[in-house]
Amino acid sequence: MASPVIPSTGVLAPLGLDAVRLTPGFWGDRRELAREVIIEHCLEWMEKLGWVGNFRGGPSRGREFADSEVYKLLEAMAWADDPRFDELAAVVVAAQEDDGYLNTRWSGGRYRDLEWGHELYCHGHLLQAAVARWRTSGEGPLTDAARRAADHVCARFLEGTEACGHPEIEMALVELYRLTGIERYLEMARRFVERRGRRALADVEFGRSYFQDDMPVRSASVLRGHAVRALYLSCGAVDVAVETGDGELLAAVRRQWDRTVERRTHLTGGMGSRHWGESFGDDHELPPDRAYAETCAAVASVMLSHRLLLATGDARYADQAERTLYNVVAASPAPDGRSFFYTNPLQVRVPGRPAQGVNPRATGALRAPWFSVSCCPTNLARTFASLPAYVATETPDGVQLHHPTPCEIRHDGLTLRVETDYPYAGTVTVHVLEAPAEPRRIAFRLPPWAAGVYVPHQDRPRVWSRGETFAVELPMTARWTRPDPRIDAVRGCVAVERGPLVYCAESPGDEDRLAEISVDPSAPPIEHAIAPDRVELEVTARHLSGGPVGLGLLPYHRWGERGPATMRVWLPAG
Repeated sequence: MASPVIPSTGVLAPLGLDAVRLTPGFWGDRRELAREVIIEHCLEWMEKLGWVGNFRGGPSRGREFADSEVYKLLEAMAWADDPRFDELAAVVVAAQEDDGYLNTRWSGGRYRDLEWGHELYCHGHLLQAAVARWRTSGEGPLTDAARRAADHVCARFLEGTEACGHPEIEMALVELYRLTGIERYLEMARRFVERRGRRALADVEFGRSYFQDDMPVRSASVLRGHAVRALYLSCGAVDVAVETGDGELLAAVRRQWDRTVERRTHLTGGMGSRHWGESFGDDHELPPDRAYAETCAAVASVMLSHRLLLATGDARYADQAERTLYNVVAASPAPDGRSFFYTNPLQVRVPGRPAQGVNPRATGALRAPWFSVSCCPTNLARTFASLPAYVATETPDGVQLHHPTPCEIRHDGLTLRVETDYPYAGTVTVHVLEAPAEPRRIAFRLPPWAAGVYVPHQDRPRVWSRGETFAVELPMTARWTRPDPRIDAVRGCVAVERGPLVYCAESPGDEDRLAEISVDPSAPPIEHAIAPDRVELEVTARHLSGGPVGLGLLPYHRWGERGPATMRVWLPAG
Protein backbone atom coordinates (compact mmCIF):
# COMPACT_ATOMS: atom_id res chain seq x y z
CA MET A 1 0.00 0.00 0.00
CA ALA A 2 1.24 3.50 -0.82
CA SER A 3 0.54 5.63 2.23
CA PRO A 4 2.71 7.72 4.59
CA VAL A 5 1.20 5.98 7.64
CA ILE A 6 0.26 2.29 7.77
CA PRO A 7 -0.37 1.17 11.37
CA SER A 8 -0.39 -2.54 12.09
CA THR A 9 -3.54 -2.11 14.13
CA GLY A 10 -6.24 0.45 14.81
CA VAL A 11 -9.96 1.05 14.42
CA LEU A 12 -9.50 2.25 10.83
CA ALA A 13 -6.96 1.33 8.16
CA PRO A 14 -5.81 3.84 5.54
CA LEU A 15 -6.53 3.58 1.85
CA GLY A 16 -3.43 4.66 -0.01
CA LEU A 17 -2.55 6.19 -3.34
CA ASP A 18 -3.07 2.83 -5.01
CA ALA A 19 -6.72 2.80 -3.87
CA VAL A 20 -7.70 6.48 -4.09
CA ARG A 21 -7.21 8.59 -7.22
CA LEU A 22 -7.97 12.29 -6.99
CA THR A 23 -9.71 13.84 -9.98
CA PRO A 24 -10.02 17.55 -10.85
CA GLY A 25 -11.43 19.50 -7.92
CA PHE A 26 -10.22 21.33 -4.83
CA TRP A 27 -7.66 18.77 -3.67
CA GLY A 28 -7.03 17.09 -6.99
CA ASP A 29 -6.03 20.45 -8.46
CA ARG A 30 -3.59 21.07 -5.61
CA ARG A 31 -2.04 17.66 -6.00
CA GLU A 32 -1.49 18.40 -9.67
CA LEU A 33 -0.07 21.80 -8.74
CA ALA A 34 2.49 20.01 -6.56
CA ARG A 35 3.33 17.50 -9.28
CA GLU A 36 3.56 20.03 -12.10
CA VAL A 37 4.91 23.15 -10.36
CA ILE A 38 5.79 23.06 -6.65
CA ILE A 39 8.21 20.13 -6.88
CA GLU A 40 10.02 21.76 -9.81
CA HIS A 41 10.02 25.13 -8.00
CA CYS A 42 11.62 23.59 -4.90
CA LEU A 43 14.22 21.72 -6.92
CA GLU A 44 15.18 24.86 -8.84
CA TRP A 45 15.71 26.86 -5.64
CA MET A 46 17.68 24.15 -3.87
CA GLU A 47 19.95 23.73 -6.87
CA LYS A 48 20.38 27.51 -7.18
CA LEU A 49 21.23 27.95 -3.49
CA GLY A 50 23.59 24.97 -3.33
CA TRP A 51 21.52 22.78 -0.99
CA VAL A 52 21.63 19.89 -3.46
CA GLY A 53 25.25 20.73 -4.17
CA ASN A 54 26.05 20.02 -0.52
CA PHE A 55 25.65 16.32 -1.33
CA ARG A 56 28.09 16.65 -4.21
CA GLY A 57 30.81 17.82 -1.85
CA GLY A 58 30.53 21.53 -2.47
CA PRO A 59 30.98 24.16 0.25
CA SER A 60 28.30 23.87 2.89
CA ARG A 61 25.36 26.08 1.97
CA GLY A 62 22.11 26.77 3.76
CA ARG A 63 21.08 26.15 7.33
CA GLU A 64 22.13 23.15 9.39
CA PHE A 65 18.93 21.33 8.41
CA ALA A 66 19.15 22.00 4.65
CA ASP A 67 19.60 18.26 4.00
CA SER A 68 16.09 17.64 5.29
CA GLU A 69 14.59 19.85 2.59
CA VAL A 70 16.16 17.67 -0.09
CA TYR A 71 14.74 14.60 1.66
CA LYS A 72 11.24 16.11 1.86
CA LEU A 73 11.48 16.90 -1.83
CA LEU A 74 12.47 13.29 -2.52
CA GLU A 75 9.45 12.14 -0.51
CA ALA A 76 7.19 14.39 -2.59
CA MET A 77 8.77 13.03 -5.77
CA ALA A 78 8.14 9.46 -4.61
CA TRP A 79 4.44 10.09 -3.94
CA ALA A 80 4.14 11.98 -7.24
CA ASP A 81 6.05 9.36 -9.27
CA ASP A 82 8.41 12.06 -10.47
CA PRO A 83 10.89 10.74 -13.08
CA ARG A 84 13.72 12.82 -11.56
CA PHE A 85 13.65 10.85 -8.30
CA ASP A 86 16.41 8.38 -9.17
CA GLU A 87 18.82 11.08 -10.30
CA LEU A 88 18.41 13.14 -7.14
CA ALA A 89 18.45 10.06 -4.91
CA ALA A 90 21.74 8.98 -6.45
CA VAL A 91 23.30 12.30 -5.47
CA VAL A 92 22.16 11.76 -1.88
CA VAL A 93 23.23 8.13 -1.63
CA ALA A 94 26.71 8.92 -2.93
CA ALA A 95 27.29 11.18 0.09
CA GLN A 96 26.63 8.47 2.70
CA GLU A 97 29.58 7.38 4.81
CA ASP A 98 30.65 3.79 5.32
CA ASP A 99 29.01 3.40 8.73
CA GLY A 100 25.65 4.75 7.53
CA TYR A 101 25.99 8.32 8.79
CA LEU A 102 24.68 10.85 6.29
CA ASN A 103 24.87 14.59 6.85
CA THR A 104 26.54 17.23 4.70
CA ARG A 105 27.11 19.71 7.54
CA TRP A 106 28.45 17.81 10.52
CA SER A 107 30.47 14.87 9.22
CA GLY A 108 33.62 16.11 10.92
CA GLY A 109 31.97 16.65 14.31
CA ARG A 110 29.05 14.34 14.71
CA TYR A 111 26.35 14.78 17.35
CA ARG A 112 28.15 17.55 19.21
CA ASP A 113 25.04 19.73 19.29
CA LEU A 114 21.92 17.63 19.68
CA GLU A 115 19.92 20.71 20.67
CA TRP A 116 20.41 22.59 17.38
CA GLY A 117 22.34 20.33 15.01
CA HIS A 118 19.27 18.55 13.56
CA GLU A 119 21.25 15.45 12.57
CA LEU A 120 18.64 12.97 13.79
CA TYR A 121 15.90 15.20 12.40
CA CYS A 122 17.55 14.99 8.97
CA HIS A 123 17.95 11.23 9.29
CA GLY A 124 14.24 11.03 10.01
CA HIS A 125 13.29 12.81 6.81
CA LEU A 126 15.70 10.57 4.90
CA LEU A 127 13.85 7.54 6.29
CA GLN A 128 10.46 8.98 5.36
CA ALA A 129 11.59 9.64 1.79
CA ALA A 130 12.82 6.06 1.56
CA VAL A 131 9.58 4.68 2.98
CA ALA A 132 7.63 6.65 0.37
CA ARG A 133 9.80 5.25 -2.41
CA TRP A 134 9.59 1.71 -1.05
CA ARG A 135 5.79 1.84 -0.88
CA THR A 136 5.36 3.34 -4.34
CA SER A 137 8.11 1.64 -6.35
CA GLY A 138 9.83 -1.01 -4.24
CA GLU A 139 13.31 -1.22 -2.79
CA GLY A 140 16.28 0.58 -4.31
CA PRO A 141 19.43 2.54 -3.49
CA LEU A 142 17.68 5.11 -1.28
CA THR A 143 15.88 2.47 0.74
CA ASP A 144 19.19 0.68 1.29
CA ALA A 145 20.77 3.95 2.39
CA ALA A 146 17.91 4.61 4.81
CA ARG A 147 18.27 1.20 6.46
CA ARG A 148 22.00 1.77 6.88
CA ALA A 149 21.30 5.19 8.39
CA ALA A 150 18.71 3.71 10.76
CA ASP A 151 21.16 0.99 11.82
CA HIS A 152 23.77 3.67 12.47
CA VAL A 153 21.31 5.64 14.64
CA CYS A 154 20.40 2.54 16.64
CA ALA A 155 24.04 1.60 17.17
CA ARG A 156 24.82 5.09 18.42
CA PHE A 157 21.70 5.93 20.46
CA LEU A 158 19.96 2.78 21.71
CA GLU A 159 21.88 3.05 24.95
CA GLY A 160 22.06 6.34 26.81
CA THR A 161 19.69 9.22 27.50
CA GLU A 162 20.08 11.50 24.45
CA ALA A 163 17.46 12.74 22.01
CA CYS A 164 17.27 15.20 19.12
CA GLY A 165 16.34 18.84 19.67
CA HIS A 166 13.81 18.56 16.84
CA PRO A 167 11.58 15.47 17.04
CA GLU A 168 10.94 13.75 13.70
CA ILE A 169 12.96 10.58 13.61
CA GLU A 170 10.57 8.87 16.03
CA MET A 171 7.72 8.49 13.53
CA ALA A 172 10.17 7.74 10.70
CA LEU A 173 11.71 4.84 12.64
CA VAL A 174 8.27 3.42 13.39
CA GLU A 175 7.29 3.55 9.73
CA LEU A 176 10.53 1.82 8.77
CA TYR A 177 9.76 -0.84 11.39
CA ARG A 178 6.31 -1.29 9.84
CA LEU A 179 7.95 -1.96 6.50
CA THR A 180 10.80 -4.20 7.64
CA GLY A 181 9.63 -5.78 10.89
CA ILE A 182 13.03 -5.00 12.43
CA GLU A 183 12.28 -4.56 16.14
CA ARG A 184 15.21 -2.33 17.01
CA TYR A 185 13.77 0.49 14.91
CA LEU A 186 10.58 0.48 16.98
CA GLU A 187 12.54 0.19 20.21
CA MET A 188 14.77 3.12 19.24
CA ALA A 189 11.66 5.24 18.54
CA ARG A 190 10.13 4.21 21.87
CA ARG A 191 13.26 5.17 23.78
CA PHE A 192 13.49 8.56 22.06
CA VAL A 193 9.87 9.28 23.09
CA GLU A 194 10.40 8.13 26.66
CA ARG A 195 13.58 10.21 27.12
CA ARG A 196 11.69 13.49 26.69
CA GLY A 197 11.19 15.31 29.95
CA ARG A 198 14.10 13.56 31.61
CA ARG A 199 16.70 16.19 30.75
CA ALA A 200 17.63 14.61 27.45
CA LEU A 201 18.76 18.03 26.21
CA ALA A 202 20.51 21.08 27.61
CA ASP A 203 18.79 24.21 28.89
CA VAL A 204 18.17 26.91 26.26
CA GLU A 205 16.91 30.48 26.37
CA PHE A 206 13.42 29.42 25.27
CA GLY A 207 13.11 27.05 28.25
CA ARG A 208 12.97 23.27 28.37
CA SER A 209 9.40 23.23 27.07
CA TYR A 210 10.73 24.47 23.72
CA PHE A 211 12.05 20.91 23.15
CA GLN A 212 9.16 19.25 25.06
CA ASP A 213 11.89 18.25 27.52
CA ASP A 214 10.24 19.83 30.56
CA MET A 215 8.13 16.80 31.48
CA PRO A 216 7.61 13.25 30.20
CA VAL A 217 5.13 12.82 27.35
CA ARG A 218 2.90 10.72 29.58
CA SER A 219 2.66 13.48 32.19
CA ALA A 220 1.77 16.42 29.95
CA SER A 221 -1.78 17.72 29.70
CA VAL A 222 -1.35 20.00 26.66
CA LEU A 223 1.04 20.70 23.79
CA ARG A 224 3.56 23.44 24.55
CA GLY A 225 6.82 24.88 23.32
CA HIS A 226 7.82 24.98 19.65
CA ALA A 227 4.66 24.01 17.79
CA VAL A 228 6.17 21.91 15.01
CA ARG A 229 8.43 20.05 17.43
CA ALA A 230 5.52 19.34 19.77
CA LEU A 231 3.30 18.03 16.97
CA TYR A 232 6.00 15.86 15.41
CA LEU A 233 6.78 14.35 18.81
CA SER A 234 3.09 13.62 19.32
CA CYS A 235 2.93 11.87 15.95
CA GLY A 236 5.84 9.67 16.98
CA ALA A 237 4.25 8.96 20.34
CA VAL A 238 1.00 7.84 18.69
CA ASP A 239 2.93 5.58 16.33
CA VAL A 240 4.85 4.02 19.21
CA ALA A 241 1.69 3.61 21.28
CA VAL A 242 -0.16 1.88 18.44
CA GLU A 243 2.66 -0.53 17.65
CA THR A 244 3.40 -1.43 21.27
CA GLY A 245 -0.20 -1.53 22.49
CA ASP A 246 0.53 1.25 24.98
CA GLY A 247 -2.92 2.56 25.82
CA GLU A 248 -1.60 4.91 28.48
CA LEU A 249 0.68 6.70 26.00
CA LEU A 250 -2.10 6.98 23.42
CA ALA A 251 -4.47 8.36 26.05
CA ALA A 252 -1.86 10.96 27.04
CA VAL A 253 -1.60 12.27 23.47
CA ARG A 254 -5.38 12.31 23.10
CA ARG A 255 -5.64 14.33 26.31
CA GLN A 256 -3.09 16.81 25.02
CA TRP A 257 -4.82 17.07 21.64
CA ASP A 258 -8.18 17.79 23.31
CA ARG A 259 -6.92 20.69 25.38
CA THR A 260 -4.71 22.06 22.62
CA VAL A 261 -7.54 22.16 20.08
CA GLU A 262 -9.98 23.58 22.62
CA ARG A 263 -7.74 26.30 24.08
CA ARG A 264 -4.60 26.83 21.98
CA THR A 265 -5.77 26.60 18.38
CA HIS A 266 -6.94 29.41 16.11
CA LEU A 267 -10.26 29.35 14.28
CA THR A 268 -8.44 28.44 11.07
CA GLY A 269 -6.83 25.41 12.70
CA GLY A 270 -3.50 27.26 12.91
CA MET A 271 -1.29 26.37 15.85
CA GLY A 272 1.35 28.57 17.45
CA SER A 273 0.57 31.94 19.03
CA ARG A 274 4.04 33.29 19.76
CA HIS A 275 6.77 34.41 17.41
CA TRP A 276 9.18 33.97 20.33
CA GLY A 277 10.15 30.33 20.00
CA GLU A 278 7.55 29.71 17.24
CA SER A 279 5.53 28.33 20.09
CA PHE A 280 2.16 27.67 21.58
CA GLY A 281 0.93 30.30 23.98
CA ASP A 282 -0.94 29.74 27.22
CA ASP A 283 -4.57 28.66 27.23
CA HIS A 284 -6.73 31.17 25.30
CA GLU A 285 -3.70 33.18 24.22
CA LEU A 286 -4.75 33.51 20.58
CA PRO A 287 -3.97 37.00 19.25
CA PRO A 288 -5.03 37.22 15.59
CA ASP A 289 -2.38 39.72 14.49
CA ARG A 290 0.48 37.98 16.32
CA ALA A 291 -0.55 34.45 15.40
CA TYR A 292 2.45 32.53 14.12
CA ALA A 293 0.45 29.56 12.81
CA GLU A 294 3.33 28.21 10.76
CA THR A 295 2.43 26.26 7.63
CA CYS A 296 4.62 23.37 8.83
CA ALA A 297 2.70 23.28 12.10
CA ALA A 298 -0.52 22.94 10.09
CA VAL A 299 0.97 20.04 8.13
CA ALA A 300 2.08 18.42 11.40
CA SER A 301 -1.37 18.99 12.93
CA VAL A 302 -2.99 17.15 10.01
CA MET A 303 -0.47 14.33 10.39
CA LEU A 304 -1.32 14.00 14.09
CA SER A 305 -5.08 14.19 13.60
CA HIS A 306 -4.88 11.54 10.87
CA ARG A 307 -2.94 9.18 13.12
CA LEU A 308 -5.44 9.62 15.95
CA LEU A 309 -8.32 9.05 13.52
CA LEU A 310 -6.81 5.74 12.40
CA ALA A 311 -6.11 4.64 15.96
CA THR A 312 -9.52 5.49 17.43
CA GLY A 313 -12.04 5.99 14.63
CA ASP A 314 -13.16 9.22 16.32
CA ALA A 315 -14.46 11.60 13.63
CA ARG A 316 -13.39 14.66 15.65
CA TYR A 317 -9.86 14.12 14.40
CA ALA A 318 -10.97 14.23 10.77
CA ASP A 319 -13.03 17.34 11.58
CA GLN A 320 -9.90 19.11 12.80
CA ALA A 321 -7.80 17.89 9.90
CA GLU A 322 -10.39 19.29 7.50
CA ARG A 323 -10.41 22.69 9.22
CA THR A 324 -6.62 22.87 9.08
CA LEU A 325 -6.33 21.66 5.50
CA TYR A 326 -8.80 24.14 4.03
CA ASN A 327 -7.80 27.17 6.08
CA VAL A 328 -4.04 26.94 6.62
CA VAL A 329 -2.50 24.32 4.34
CA ALA A 330 -4.50 25.55 1.34
CA ALA A 331 -3.71 29.17 2.20
CA SER A 332 0.06 28.87 1.97
CA PRO A 333 0.72 28.45 -1.76
CA ALA A 334 -0.17 31.08 -4.32
CA PRO A 335 -2.44 29.85 -7.13
CA ASP A 336 0.58 29.47 -9.42
CA GLY A 337 2.48 27.35 -6.86
CA ARG A 338 5.55 29.59 -6.90
CA SER A 339 5.24 31.57 -3.68
CA PHE A 340 4.14 30.68 -0.16
CA PHE A 341 3.08 31.91 3.25
CA TYR A 342 5.34 30.69 6.04
CA THR A 343 3.18 32.12 8.83
CA ASN A 344 -0.59 32.46 8.68
CA PRO A 345 -1.87 35.25 10.96
CA LEU A 346 -5.57 35.99 11.25
CA GLN A 347 -5.04 39.74 10.97
CA VAL A 348 -2.57 41.84 8.99
CA ARG A 349 -2.43 45.54 9.82
CA VAL A 350 0.31 46.63 7.41
CA PRO A 351 0.26 45.52 3.76
CA GLY A 352 3.25 43.50 2.68
CA ARG A 353 5.62 44.15 -0.17
CA PRO A 354 6.33 41.64 -2.94
CA ALA A 355 9.39 39.47 -2.33
CA GLN A 356 11.41 38.57 -5.41
CA GLY A 357 13.99 36.19 -3.97
CA VAL A 358 14.89 34.57 -0.67
CA ASN A 359 12.91 36.03 2.20
CA PRO A 360 15.17 36.22 5.28
CA ARG A 361 12.13 36.47 7.56
CA ALA A 362 9.52 33.82 8.15
CA THR A 363 6.83 36.43 8.63
CA GLY A 364 5.35 38.60 5.96
CA ALA A 365 2.03 39.82 4.61
CA LEU A 366 2.66 38.47 1.12
CA ARG A 367 3.70 35.06 -0.12
CA ALA A 368 7.40 34.72 -0.93
CA PRO A 369 9.11 32.48 -3.52
CA TRP A 370 11.60 31.07 -1.00
CA PHE A 371 12.90 31.53 2.54
CA SER A 372 16.28 31.23 4.20
CA VAL A 373 14.47 28.64 6.35
CA SER A 374 12.36 27.07 3.62
CA CYS A 375 10.78 24.11 5.37
CA CYS A 376 7.23 24.99 4.35
CA PRO A 377 7.37 24.69 0.52
CA THR A 378 8.83 21.18 0.66
CA ASN A 379 6.39 20.18 3.41
CA LEU A 380 3.53 21.33 1.19
CA ALA A 381 4.97 19.43 -1.75
CA ARG A 382 5.03 16.11 0.11
CA THR A 383 1.63 16.72 1.70
CA PHE A 384 -0.15 17.58 -1.53
CA ALA A 385 1.55 14.68 -3.33
CA SER A 386 0.31 12.20 -0.69
CA LEU A 387 -3.19 13.68 -0.24
CA PRO A 388 -5.08 10.66 -1.62
CA ALA A 389 -3.95 8.67 1.43
CA TYR A 390 -5.89 11.01 3.76
CA VAL A 391 -9.25 10.90 1.95
CA ALA A 392 -10.71 7.52 2.93
CA THR A 393 -10.20 4.52 5.20
CA GLU A 394 -11.45 0.96 5.41
CA THR A 395 -12.75 -1.50 7.97
CA PRO A 396 -13.69 -5.17 7.46
CA ASP A 397 -17.25 -4.16 6.58
CA GLY A 398 -16.59 -1.32 4.12
CA VAL A 399 -15.06 2.10 3.43
CA GLN A 400 -15.30 5.49 5.09
CA LEU A 401 -15.12 8.80 3.22
CA HIS A 402 -13.62 11.40 5.55
CA HIS A 403 -12.82 14.21 3.13
CA PRO A 404 -15.33 14.70 0.30
CA THR A 405 -13.48 15.61 -2.86
CA PRO A 406 -13.74 14.47 -6.48
CA CYS A 407 -12.02 11.10 -6.60
CA GLU A 408 -12.27 7.44 -7.46
CA ILE A 409 -11.96 4.84 -4.70
CA ARG A 410 -11.19 1.17 -5.38
CA HIS A 411 -11.15 -1.33 -2.55
CA ASP A 412 -12.07 -4.98 -2.05
CA GLY A 413 -14.22 -5.27 -5.16
CA LEU A 414 -15.92 -1.93 -4.58
CA THR A 415 -15.30 1.00 -6.94
CA LEU A 416 -16.78 4.41 -6.16
CA ARG A 417 -16.70 7.70 -8.00
CA VAL A 418 -17.22 10.79 -5.85
CA GLU A 419 -18.45 13.97 -7.53
CA THR A 420 -18.71 17.29 -5.68
CA ASP A 421 -17.91 20.99 -5.82
CA TYR A 422 -17.14 20.92 -2.10
CA PRO A 423 -16.15 23.10 -0.24
CA TYR A 424 -18.15 25.69 -2.20
CA ALA A 425 -21.23 23.52 -2.80
CA GLY A 426 -22.72 21.00 -0.41
CA THR A 427 -23.84 18.20 -2.73
CA VAL A 428 -21.66 15.10 -2.61
CA THR A 429 -22.71 12.36 -5.04
CA VAL A 430 -21.36 8.82 -4.81
CA HIS A 431 -21.60 6.53 -7.84
CA VAL A 432 -21.11 2.78 -7.44
CA LEU A 433 -19.11 1.69 -10.50
CA GLU A 434 -18.32 -1.84 -9.33
CA ALA A 435 -19.62 -3.84 -6.37
CA PRO A 436 -18.88 -7.26 -4.86
CA ALA A 437 -21.57 -9.81 -4.08
CA GLU A 438 -20.94 -9.42 -0.35
CA PRO A 439 -22.47 -6.56 1.70
CA ARG A 440 -20.38 -3.43 2.20
CA ARG A 441 -20.94 -0.29 4.25
CA ILE A 442 -20.19 3.09 2.67
CA ALA A 443 -19.83 5.56 5.53
CA PHE A 444 -19.63 9.35 5.27
CA ARG A 445 -18.23 11.72 7.90
CA LEU A 446 -20.63 14.52 8.75
CA PRO A 447 -18.87 17.73 9.88
CA PRO A 448 -20.12 19.25 13.15
CA TRP A 449 -21.81 22.13 11.30
CA ALA A 450 -23.86 19.56 9.31
CA ALA A 451 -25.15 17.59 12.29
CA GLY A 452 -28.49 15.94 11.59
CA VAL A 453 -28.07 15.68 7.83
CA TYR A 454 -29.41 12.40 6.45
CA VAL A 455 -26.80 10.12 4.92
CA PRO A 456 -28.33 7.24 2.94
CA HIS A 457 -27.26 3.72 3.97
CA GLN A 458 -24.96 5.11 6.69
CA ASP A 459 -25.88 2.69 9.43
CA ARG A 460 -25.51 -0.78 7.93
CA PRO A 461 -23.65 -2.86 5.36
CA ARG A 462 -25.70 -3.79 2.31
CA VAL A 463 -25.24 -5.42 -1.07
CA TRP A 464 -24.63 -2.75 -3.69
CA SER A 465 -25.36 -2.93 -7.38
CA ARG A 466 -23.32 -1.50 -10.19
CA GLY A 467 -24.81 1.81 -11.30
CA GLU A 468 -26.35 2.78 -7.96
CA THR A 469 -26.00 6.40 -6.88
CA PHE A 470 -26.68 8.28 -3.68
CA ALA A 471 -26.13 11.87 -2.61
CA VAL A 472 -25.46 13.72 0.64
CA GLU A 473 -26.63 17.34 0.90
CA LEU A 474 -24.49 19.38 3.29
CA PRO A 475 -25.86 22.78 4.37
CA MET A 476 -23.58 25.51 3.06
CA THR A 477 -25.25 28.49 4.72
CA ALA A 478 -22.82 31.12 5.96
CA ARG A 479 -22.81 31.40 9.74
CA TRP A 480 -21.53 33.84 12.35
CA THR A 481 -19.01 32.46 14.82
CA ARG A 482 -18.33 34.02 18.21
CA PRO A 483 -15.07 33.44 20.08
CA ASP A 484 -14.66 31.94 23.52
CA PRO A 485 -14.97 34.99 25.82
CA ARG A 486 -11.74 33.96 27.55
CA ILE A 487 -9.79 34.92 24.40
CA ASP A 488 -9.34 38.56 25.31
CA ALA A 489 -7.62 39.46 22.02
CA VAL A 490 -10.87 38.97 20.06
CA ARG A 491 -13.48 39.67 22.72
CA GLY A 492 -16.35 41.60 21.13
CA CYS A 493 -15.55 40.29 17.66
CA VAL A 494 -17.23 37.81 15.32
CA ALA A 495 -16.08 35.75 12.36
CA VAL A 496 -17.87 34.15 9.43
CA GLU A 497 -17.67 30.53 8.33
CA ARG A 498 -19.34 28.74 5.45
CA GLY A 499 -19.03 24.98 5.29
CA PRO A 500 -15.43 24.15 6.22
CA LEU A 501 -14.13 27.56 5.12
CA VAL A 502 -13.24 30.49 7.34
CA TYR A 503 -13.81 33.86 5.65
CA CYS A 504 -11.92 37.13 6.02
CA ALA A 505 -12.13 40.79 4.99
CA GLU A 506 -9.36 42.16 2.82
CA SER A 507 -8.55 45.79 2.07
CA PRO A 508 -6.06 46.31 -0.77
CA GLY A 509 -4.06 49.50 -0.40
CA ASP A 510 -1.59 51.24 1.85
CA GLU A 511 -3.62 51.65 5.02
CA ASP A 512 -5.72 49.56 7.33
CA ARG A 513 -9.21 50.71 6.35
CA LEU A 514 -10.61 47.65 8.12
CA ALA A 515 -9.72 49.30 11.44
CA GLU A 516 -12.63 51.71 10.83
CA ILE A 517 -15.26 48.99 10.36
CA SER A 518 -17.65 47.20 12.69
CA VAL A 519 -20.16 44.58 11.50
CA ASP A 520 -23.77 43.80 12.32
CA PRO A 521 -24.10 40.08 13.15
CA SER A 522 -27.90 40.35 13.39
CA ALA A 523 -28.07 40.35 9.59
CA PRO A 524 -27.12 37.13 7.77
CA PRO A 525 -24.24 37.21 5.29
CA ILE A 526 -25.23 37.51 1.62
CA GLU A 527 -23.66 35.01 -0.76
CA HIS A 528 -22.17 35.88 -4.15
CA ALA A 529 -21.26 32.91 -6.36
CA ILE A 530 -18.39 34.41 -8.35
CA ALA A 531 -17.60 31.06 -10.00
CA PRO A 532 -18.23 27.37 -9.24
CA ASP A 533 -15.02 27.34 -7.20
CA ARG A 534 -15.39 30.78 -5.63
CA VAL A 535 -18.14 31.95 -3.29
CA GLU A 536 -17.69 35.36 -1.67
CA LEU A 537 -19.87 36.91 1.03
CA GLU A 538 -21.13 40.34 1.94
CA VAL A 539 -22.03 41.46 5.45
CA THR A 540 -23.54 44.65 6.78
CA ALA A 541 -20.88 46.92 8.26
CA ARG A 542 -20.59 50.44 9.57
CA HIS A 543 -17.80 52.98 9.27
CA LEU A 544 -16.91 54.64 12.54
CA SER A 545 -17.70 57.97 10.93
CA GLY A 546 -20.60 57.04 8.69
CA GLY A 547 -23.60 54.87 7.91
CA PRO A 548 -24.01 51.23 6.93
CA VAL A 549 -22.00 49.80 4.06
CA GLY A 550 -21.51 46.38 2.50
CA LEU A 551 -18.28 44.61 3.45
CA GLY A 552 -17.05 41.86 1.16
CA LEU A 553 -15.53 38.67 2.55
CA LEU A 554 -13.54 36.00 0.76
CA PRO A 555 -12.26 32.58 1.84
CA TYR A 556 -9.22 32.97 4.07
CA HIS A 557 -7.16 30.64 1.89
CA ARG A 558 -7.51 33.11 -1.02
CA TRP A 559 -6.41 36.24 0.77
CA GLY A 560 -3.35 38.09 -0.53
CA GLU A 561 -3.81 36.91 -4.11
CA ARG A 562 -4.59 40.43 -5.38
CA GLY A 563 -1.46 42.07 -4.04
CA PRO A 564 -0.63 44.06 -0.88
CA ALA A 565 -3.58 44.26 1.52
CA THR A 566 -4.64 44.42 5.11
CA MET A 567 -6.78 41.52 6.34
CA ARG A 568 -8.99 40.46 9.25
CA VAL A 569 -10.74 37.23 10.18
CA TRP A 570 -12.16 38.48 13.49
CA LEU A 571 -14.35 41.57 12.91
CA PRO A 572 -15.49 43.96 15.66
CA ALA A 573 -19.24 43.67 16.23
CA GLY A 574 -21.23 46.80 16.89
